[in-house]
Amino acid sequence: MNVASTTRGIEPLLDTVFSFLRRKTDFFAGPPGSDPSQGKQKAIDTVNEAVRRHADLYAKTIEAKKTKEAKAKDKKKVKKEVKKEVKKETKPITPQDSKVEEDVIEMGANGFDIDESKDVSEKLKETTIEEPDSKTTETKKADDTKKTDGDDDEEKKPPPVGNGGTVDGKYVWSQTLSEVTITIPLPSKLRGKDVLVDMGKNKLKVALKTDLKNPIVDDALTNTIILDDSFWTIEDGDKLVLQLTKLSQMEWWDAVCQNDPKIDTKTIQPENSNLSDLDGETRQTVEEMMFDQRQKVLGLPTSRANSMF
Repeated sequence: MNVASTTRGIEPLLDTVFSFLRRKTDFFAGPPGSDPSQGKQKAIDTVNEAVRRHADLYAKTIEAKKTKEAKAKDKKKVKKEVKKEVKKETKPITPQDSKVEEDVIEMGANGFDIDESKDVSEKLKETTIEEPDSKTTETKKADDTKKTDGDDDEEKKPPPVGNGGTVDGKYVWSQTLSEVTITIPLPSKLRGKDVLVDMGKNKLKVALKTDLKNPIVDDALTNTIILDDSFWTIEDGDKLVLQLTKLSQMEWWDAVCQNDPKIDTKTIQPENSNLSDLDGETRQTVEEMMFDQRQKVLGLPTSRANSMF
């Protein structure tokens, strides 16, 4: 590049190269004792062959680059569709929902199903049944009321904003199935050189270089990330935004760092998507993930646990 800059272009550079070969070598004359006319033609053929070879290499490089970009674009599209699909198909199941079947049969005070039949009810009217102890009945009613109130509170629990949470005094975070986004407020008018960010596969440290002894974040991550696909940037001079790419892109995080407060992943409500748009392998993976999510909520074995038996 320095030679090209000095000679002010490619053609002067080539003139300089071939001038050197003409004056200082036998490139055009050929080996001693050979026909000069043949040496000239051989020099031209040699140059043409070198140009042709490098032109072919250039064409292959361009083609490989286009193929790589197309694959990356397709991969990104598939990831996007997977996120949309999971957000549509995954619906959180509350403990109240899991007990629906248990609560369907209503039992009378006598221990029989009151909906079984009218004939049985009529027969029971003719049967003398000992009245239950009043204190026992009141205690049972109080327990049922307390249980119902607890279920209602859990049912009314709102989903976390952005599927993430807030770590007081530190940052706000949100997530999709494939990425975690962390936003840290900073003093105004800061640049990248003013901040220390140390990301590892299983750790994270963030600090202002003016106060390294008191880092904003210095803790182990709750899950593993893909370090090469994760990055950070400063926005508007007063926000540090970190984008962490999950290694396992089929599960929700309950926190970013191990010592942070946890969120309830059962209440996460993904956005809608279309499962039919995915290819067969990706769709099978998503369906398996959604099955495992429901099994965990219900306290039942996941597909991996079932395969071990």
